[in-house]
Amino acid sequence: MGTVPTIDLADRVVIITGSSQGQGAVEARHFADLGAKVIMADVSDAEGQALADEIGATYRHVDISQASDWDALMKQVMADHGRLDVLVNNAAVYWTATIEDESVESFDRLIGINLRGTFLGIKSAIAPMRATGGGSIVNIASIAGVRGFQMHGAYGSSKWAIRGLTKTAAAELGPDGIRVNVVVPGTIDSPMAWSGGPKPDDGAFDHLPLGRVGESEEIAALVAFLASDASGYITGTEVIIDGGATLGIVKRGGEST
Repeated sequence: MGTVPTIDLADRVVIITGSSQGQGAVEARHFADLGAKVIMADVSDAEGQALADEIGATYRHVDISQASDWDALMKQVMADHGRLDVLVNNAAVYWTATIEDESVESFDRLIGINLRGTFLGIKSAIAPMRATGGGSIVNIASIAGVRGFQMHGAYGSSKWAIRGLTKTAAAELGPDGIRVNVVVPGTIDSPMAWSGGPKPDDGAFDHLPLGRVGESEEIAALVAFLASDASGYITGTEVIIDGGATLGIVKRGGEST
């Protein structure tokens, strides 16, 4: 019998995009606490550098929608560390609009960041990970990419596509020892969720089976598991972490719709 693997990320070289604030910042902090060598990739330089200094990470200015930025990042990471073990494609932008009101320009901008950014991240990580025998890529989607939500034409499209891209990448890269999985959060208590507005009152999530909003720390714990050897036989999988939101509305008494 072998040893049961644990979540050990000591000295793993990890890139986390969109990690200057919100959910990504919590992920960066958690990975650093687990001993990883964290490279924070973002465009919010002041916030990102401050957090990197605090947790002992490295901050890099990266526009994930630009292939040239990814090329520069990977060259720097390989020069500094000689390897890449984990990529967390966390960065995204979010807004709501009806399909009728969404402009072509805003649609293209969101897809360029959320979807093309994830695609470029995966593409850029292949050669460095292959060179050292494999790695783990964790993409972040949303339940807006599982169910149809009004006013989520652009955002929902990007997250539906990330789920499909994950499965294709997992099928292609498995022989290289590169695992690719996707985390699918529901509503998480982070700045993106409230879009600058106040968090809803406590009763706003009573309709969910677990009756509450999720926490960024819960997402970070799941991402760390998928990044580690503890999930070594998992690839091409989507893990929904939504407090039961996709089960339907749970009525008092236990019925669901």
